[in-house]
Amino acid sequence: MTVRRMVVVGGDAAGMSAASRARAFRPPERLRIDAFERGRFTSYSACGIPYWAGGVVDGPDALVARSAEEHRARGIDLRLRHEVVELDVPGQRVRVRDLESGQESRHGFDDLVVATGARPLRPPLPGIDAPGVLGVQTLDDGQRLLDALEGGAKGRRAVVIGAGYIGVEMAEALVRRGYAVTVVERAAQPMSTLDADMGALVRDAMCGMGIEVVTGAAVTGVVTGPGGRAAAVATEEGEYPADVVVLGLGVRPETALAEAAGLPLGESGGLLTDLAMRVRGHENVWAGGDCVEVLDLVSGRTRHIALGTHANKHGQVIGTNIGGGYATFPGVVGTAVSKVCDLEIARTGLLEAQATAVGLRFHTVTIESTSRAGYYPGAAPMTVKMLAERRTGRLLGVQIVGREGAAKRVDVAAVALTARMTVDQMTALDLGYAPPFSPVWDPVLIAARKAAAAVTEGSNRT
Repeated sequence: MTVRRMVVVGGDAAGMSAASRARAFRPPERLRIDAFERGRFTSYSACGIPYWAGGVVDGPDALVARSAEEHRARGIDLRLRHEVVELDVPGQRVRVRDLESGQESRHGFDDLVVATGARPLRPPLPGIDAPGVLGVQTLDDGQRLLDALEGGAKGRRAVVIGAGYIGVEMAEALVRRGYAVTVVERAAQPMSTLDADMGALVRDAMCGMGIEVVTGAAVTGVVTGPGGRAAAVATEEGEYPADVVVLGLGVRPETALAEAAGLPLGESGGLLTDLAMRVRGHENVWAGGDCVEVLDLVSGRTRHIALGTHANKHGQVIGTNIGGGYATFPGVVGTAVSKVCDLEIARTGLLEAQATAVGLRFHTVTIESTSRAGYYPGAAPMTVKMLAERRTGRLLGVQIVGREGAAKRVDVAAVALTARMTVDQMTALDLGYAPPFSPVWDPVLIAARKAAAAVTEGSNRT
């Protein structure tokens, strides 16, 4: 019996999900699985790093879903601190470097899984590589950050560069550690994953928490002090003192290897795949996780969205198909949630600019509501913004900013988007109600009613 060879490049969510799923289909005597990870950890939750840094959860072991030893016990030859430095697709082999010894080896494959993840943005600015400037992409990064917060920093001042998901989550972590925090963001408002009017709500709330939020400020460099350590973050308008600087500028697909191998990339630099997560034009090359672009079910275009939820699903699809089963990944609607202290932030579907960019015309509505019946103790305010397509009334997107009980309401909208529901259809959804959980009309449905009315009024005018 011929043993098929599967090589996995990248040992985190997508790669190891693919390996584990393929192993569930085929035993070692039918499928050899070699997995290579350049870091020191495998199958871990990078999303948990801000909460580890903030002392909410233990780490790093608590963030590891499955250890290297557990993978090996299941017949997966996983090698940590081994970096794949070349993909030879026509020759069906990879070149691997042992980062401890420097020795290189080559490994053949019948199926190649590219799961190289994403790289954090680190712009080439003066002082950006100085001691005290830290990222939060890997568990090793998290440990370095924790060491700096607990031991190396004096004065307890921190500057976060970037106010996206990682930026605001790290702002919370630093506040919890007792730091005076300044967040510097180039855009007009924090959270560019929201429309500016909703981002302004996030800014106001963060300022109310004692976090200094500086927007419209392009960072020009990191100022260093004695010993070359970071001492301040410089912008065109001024400098902001810092004992610790945390980078939260987002990520880009890590596809340098794939590009060098001639594999197809999309507009954002992510690998392009078919529904089975097979790289386009290559029968035995697969890709998943933060290194790929996926179909946006609302806009009809491909997008790069770096989320562990997607990566695990990609891996399941890849492993099933390599193992001999059948699975597809149809696409996403762009759902994401986050929080900064007690403020919850959620979005799904398209922003106004995204809808405009693909030629959609739409109505927008914004409503204020509460998480519970207004008379029930603990009712917390929330703002819901909804986009609906003109004429058809199809739901295009929802954004929510509020306190406890706000963020997960976005899941209702995510289901509605996936089902291509209209806002009028949404108003009839039979959602759960009791005063401790919701007003009689759930906030999402209140927004849907208002959006449906806007669609009707617009149709009557035309």
